[in-house]
Amino acid sequence: MMNSNIASVERALDILLLLYGEGKEMGVSEIANQLGVYKSTVHRTLATLQNKHFVQKNEITDKYWLGSSLYAIGMMVANTYSLVDIVAPEADILYMKVKDIVNVSILHVDSLNGYKSVVIYKARGPLPILGMNPEIGSSMDAYASSVGKCMLAFNDIDWPIIKSTGFHAYTEHTITNIDALKAEMEEVREKGYAIDNEEREVGLFCVGAPIFNKEGKAIAAISISGPKARVFDDRFEEKVLLLKQCAQRISTLTKEMKTLDESSSI
Repeated sequence: MMNSNIASVERALDILLLLYGEGKEMGVSEIANQLGVYKSTVHRTLATLQNKHFVQKNEITDKYWLGSSLYAIGMMVANTYSLVDIVAPEADILYMKVKDIVNVSILHVDSLNGYKSVVIYKARGPLPILGMNPEIGSSMDAYASSVGKCMLAFNDIDWPIIKSTGFHAYTEHTITNIDALKAEMEEVREKGYAIDNEEREVGLFCVGAPIFNKEGKAIAAISISGPKARVFDDRFEEKVLLLKQCAQRISTLTKEMKTLDESSSI
């Protein structure tokens, strides 16, 4: 079963790479001939890819081309790389000031997994931060992270998705219902930052601040993480101020980057 699944994935990727390499619409027979597989196999694979919007069918020519999902993923990757270039120096400076782990994350959502915060940059040193140590590219439930709550608070949320995907109680402190999440988001909007007080792992404390685009939406968030006793110490208010100032500087830079991109395309 596993080998069959792997073969199906390989066929799907082969088709996508073929369409990309040819740079044109292709029919089932043409794809089958190029790849050396049965037309029925190509047809089934294309149906699956079309259902997920990875390919689209031209009903007039009966041929296929790359779909909107690939465009969306490509744009997300391109924007993420640009964002990393901006956040990296600021995150590194913040780490040097607070000496706690600094993460930068973006928000991802789909109907199957719900809202997730995805790590795109990490600044860290040798100090331990308990068991929960997400690496670049890893994700976690947005309602259970400070960065996730920042981005939820400053974006338009599809509540039916949150309702359908539900909540998982990682600890006794985790948010486990929509009313509690909405109340937390309102508090985040008032304070301008969010906290994760042992909500994902016992002993772990995080504080995050949103990074805005020019429309006032949180396109990312930056956080300080570590053992609660180390982060939530007598310097906590100073750390929050440094964090918010860092997020504000990055927000300004992202708005300038967008302006430059727009002006260069005129």
